[in-house]
Amino acid sequence: MDKINNRVYLKERRRSLRNNLTPAEAKLWKLIQNGKLNGLKFRRQHSLGNYIVDFYCPQFLLAIELDGQIHFNPVNEERDIKRTEYINSLGIKVLRFENKEVFEKTEFVLEEIKQNCINKRF
Repeated sequence: MDKINNRVYLKERRRSLRNNLTPAEAKLWKLIQNGKLNGLKFRRQHSLGNYIVDFYCPQFLLAIELDGQIHFNPVNEERDIKRTEYINSLGIKVLRFENKEVFEKTEFVLEEIKQNCINKRF
């Protein structure tokens, strides 16, 4: 089977993204890193196939994407749809939030993440 997680050719890109987080990514990371959110473990800038997701919780197969203005045009919206379809095909749910939600609706974002993990527990 082809390796899906963290393909070698994306290693430098992942490192670059981790070292250059957007303000929204940096804020959310501070709130969820090291199990700060209900003990949930997240990875940042984790690759799944040919895509790199902002955050990934392997235990609950949950990817989190933060979308800035660049995502709100027809070309990038289509790319995001294809990306989400591919990640969903791996059995991984994708949660998308606008960057501004991380700042303006922080508790809502954290609650959505928690609920999507709790709902996966059996």
